[in-house]
Amino acid sequence: MPLPRTRGTALRHRLAELRGPDVPAKALDARALAALAANPGCKRRAILDGAGVNKAALAGALGSPSAFGQSQFALTRGNAFEAKVKADGGAELLRLVREKLDRGAEPPAHARVPELTATGPEGRTARTALALREATEAPGEWTLLDHPMLALDVAGSPAFLEPDAVVVHPDGSWTVVEIKSFPMLDGSADPAKVGAAARQAAVYVLALEQVAARLESAPRVRDRVLLVCPKDFSNLPTASAVDVRKQRAVTARQLDRLTRIEDIADALPAGICFSPELPAADLTAAVESVPATYAPECLSACELAFHCRARSLESGAVTSLGRSVRAELGGLTTVEDVLSAARGETGDPDDPAVAALRRAARLRAEALGQEAVAGCR
Repeated sequence: MPLPRTRGTALRHRLAELRGPDVPAKALDARALAALAANPGCKRRAILDGAGVNKAALAGALGSPSAFGQSQFALTRGNAFEAKVKADGGAELLRLVREKLDRGAEPPAHARVPELTATGPEGRTARTALALREATEAPGEWTLLDHPMLALDVAGSPAFLEPDAVVVHPDGSWTVVEIKSFPMLDGSADPAKVGAAARQAAVYVLALEQVAARLESAPRVRDRVLLVCPKDFSNLPTASAVDVRKQRAVTARQLDRLTRIEDIADALPAGICFSPELPAADLTAAVESVPATYAPECLSACELAFHCRARSLESGAVTSLGRSVRAELGGLTTVEDVLSAARGETGDPDDPAVAALRRAARLRAEALGQEAVAGCR
């Protein structure tokens, strides 16, 4: 439910204070949302992303710089490939959409490419919604929206998203298009990269569904997206239809579980600020005032992962060993608790986790004892 105007205004002021004076907000993108949804229990990431804090700059100021970012060469190559795919009014792109997703439709001879320029993200979002409505109300035509702007409510705060393209089919249905510069070799691509692209596209699908729901006759948002990549080692585009139903369901469920940003902000001490310009000690204290939920998976998804990992290791938290290990250990939250329980010094013997640890310790001792005897012989 949208926030009331007065409450929403107060929240925006509060989030601006958290960023620091005159610090522009860093917009959330689909990649950040996919990573945020993968760790919905992390209040630290939720408030920093909600406030628009530049986490890369923050990590550098904390002395734990992130390893994120693409090389300038990779960005240039990706932009050149995307321009090639969308050349001539998107003729090649629309041909791939029809070939992979809608063979029964008429070939896209004269597609519409509406102008989406407007002032600010809110203006571009409204212009995109209008273009989608107009395209849906013109059956029988293909429409290509180049870099539309979508808005998705995330924990009470809007996130503005910009997919590579959205195609409106002649039957009025909508398809998300993702254009990536990694290659498809013999018709398949790196599964990890395809998975990341699918999670990102699922966020766009959710945002499009919100736009569709506001129309009088809601069009169908297709749950198969088009992934366009270079073919083999050439610069020629090829494509694959990717089913994102699973990723969409998981992302929707996890975004719904996110603690609302205003609840986290209300719990913070007055005067807290995350500006990288603060002295290191003050900045560290501000960051540590918000609980984090670290896991090794964060290293590939969050700019603050190295800082959070260092703190997790210092405190001996079992979360540094991975979520699956943490889930198996029940109420044992530190490595010292685990070792003490395994040695029989602490812990309830009836606790399944404690019993399993003690059995594992006995088996290890027996194995090491046999090896020692064998070595003496």
